[in-house]
Amino acid sequence: MTRAKICGITTAEDLRTAVAAGADAVGLIAGVDSDTPRSVTPEQAAELARAAPPFATTVLVTMPETPVAAVDLLDRVGPDAVQVHGELSPAETTRLSTDAGVDVLRAVSPGTAADFDDAADALVVDSLDESGAGGTGETHDWARTRELAASLSSPVVLAGGLTPVNVADAVETVRPFAVDVASGVEAAPGRKDPDAVSAFVREAGVRP
Repeated sequence: MTRAKICGITTAEDLRTAVAAGADAVGLIAGVDSDTPRSVTPEQAAELARAAPPFATTVLVTMPETPVAAVDLLDRVGPDAVQVHGELSPAETTRLSTDAGVDVLRAVSPGTAADFDDAADALVVDSLDESGAGGTGETHDWARTRELAASLSSPVVLAGGLTPVNVADAVETVRPFAVDVASGVEAAPGRKDPDAVSAFVREAGVRP
């Protein structure tokens, strides 16, 4: 079954919403350069990470300038995994994977994914902006991403423009390890819609 991550959790209420819906993971965005309503402070991220129940994976989503900066933030937040956006090179991503002490996910575009294969524990194939940030709300070529996923040794997490309406088709087309959503399940910027979150998790698991 395809796993589902609900990203951009900003409140304990939204954390409970994602967990109650059956999400496998929740994303806590901190330490990013982009202006997003889904970002929280490291202190808030740490509080949310501590509030997550067992078997709900907490993922720090961040844009570090260096592997050392990423490890420092990981120590402050204490998540189960880290998802890295931005400018880290494949070699720096490999170094982070060695030093992090948790699983490392690397956000990539379809065009750069092959460069990071085996540098991280999984690749988040997303519609990134010029800075390498996600959350654009735009889809990309799923057929191309399916071919890409089949050629990679790293597990692929599909992101970019997913919603409860299109996620089942995306899963059927790409056959990813997991899917990742943020704005596609919001009632307002930075706040989740419980019905949309539940529908997304349900639809993500409808097709293998």
